[in-house]
Amino acid sequence: MDLQSLGLIGLFIGCFLAATVIPFSSDALYIAVLAATKDPVGCLLVGTLGNWLGSVLTYWIGWIARWEWIERWFRVKREKLEKQKALIDRWGVWAALLCWVPIVGDVIAIALGFYRCKPFWSIALMLIGKFLRFAIWTLLIV
Repeated sequence: MDLQSLGLIGLFIGCFLAATVIPFSSDALYIAVLAATKDPVGCLLVGTLGNWLGSVLTYWIGWIARWEWIERWFRVKREKLEKQKALIDRWGVWAALLCWVPIVGDVIAIALGFYRCKPFWSIALMLIGKFLRFAIWTLLIV
């Protein structure tokens, strides 16, 4: 296996993990692999796919969570959850476009699942947001 393939595999894994609750920057990794491989199309597709699938996993983790678990394990009061639900209800699936934002993007993805926002549209808009973010990086770097 050549170094370019290894770089793309590492990019996929790193972008996937960065879109879960593991805190690190997929942007820095993306820029490094893009510069090393000189493969803008491969990096754009692989980085987007990995980051999007990580957010999809985070969305489904939110989907299976229960209010009682959040209150008990994370000591979050029901009133705070209801305030967050009001924000998600206000923005709805459109909030999924912001799942690429560092730190808060993971919270948005899990909240979209937790509050049962429409799965198809949430996941589709996550894909669009993540693709646009990596497309902009690609255009800036190449």
